Amino acid sequence: MTDKILNWGLLSTALINRSLIKPLRASSRAKVFAVASRTQSAADEYVREWKIPRAHGSYDALINDPEIDVIFNPLPNHLHAEWTIKALRVGKHVLCEKPFALTLDEVDAMSAAAKETGKVLAEAFMYRHHPQTLKVQEIVASGALGKLQLIKGAFSFTLNREGNFRFVKEFGGGSIWDVGCYPISYARMIVGANPLEVFGWQTEGQGGWDESFVGQMRFKDGIHAQFDSGFKSPLRAFMEIVGAEGVLRIPSPFRPRSASEIFLKRGDKEETIKIKGGELYRGEVEDMHAAILLGKAPRVSLEDSRGNIQTILALLESARMGKSVLI
Repeated sequence: MTDKILNWGLLSTALINRSLIKPLRASSRAKVFAVASRTQSAADEYVREWKIPRAHGSYDALINDPEIDVIFNPLPNHLHAEWTIKALRVGKHVLCEKPFALTLDEVDAMSAAAKETGKVLAEAFMYRHHPQTLKVQEIVASGALGKLQLIKGAFSFTLNREGNFRFVKEFGGGSIWDVGCYPISYARMIVGANPLEVFGWQTEGQGGWDESFVGQMRFKDGIHAQFDSGFKSPLRAFMEIVGAEGVLRIPSPFRPRSASEIFLKRGDKEETIKIKGGELYRGEVEDMHAAILLGKAPRVSLEDSRGNIQTILALLESARMGKSVLI
């Protein structure tokens, strides 16, 4: 079983596929086997461009292909739950793009389908598998920062693509679902728990989606977190972790390069820590392979994914109500 080559199917021709195809082809345990589009002609064109063996003219045809072992689901946010559950129920393992789902009922239904079928299901937060992130966790766990006090982060960029699903509230549009989920996930990972209370503010775009979001999270033991996300600001991505004895700065936390640097300041001395990483998406690919072939638990657990969605929903509720929300 451990030497099996897993055939992957790409559920749509989404742009994010380009980031996954290279690490899949670099893996000794995977083959990019098929892609689906809403039309056969679009799928045929895609497989010619990317030299993929098989093209399917519908999503149903892809998930029902008996030769496919793993489905990558990069569909728009509101379709994650529906097609993930369909794929699980026909016997496929699924790597689902973030955000995992848009409601807790959807998350619970996806988790239940994975449990019932015995198939591996994981959320594709690629940064969680990178050596830089693992090093950050190691530093925090070592006590080098002292007692944690504050975590700050941001992820914003300017989005001007007309007709993009990120501008449709019903499709899971808005900056918090698309990029705000990253600093939220990062803060929760560092603390190792969900926040106890959140407060959020949003600037709404036409249609009710948030074009910018600012949030605060209160965790156990007096730890707080602050973040912002947006579609109308320049590209910004960082995390800062503050403890009683030190500060750790991560300039590129969500898309770390193959060789990256983080900065640890204690007193008047700042240390530059160089980290040799690898292909950004390789870690999540190999994590899926280890879960499927070796029975290892995925690094991003279903409980973890549920906690992130619960936190996002609470922040959105707080922004609507204009008051803090307990979780």
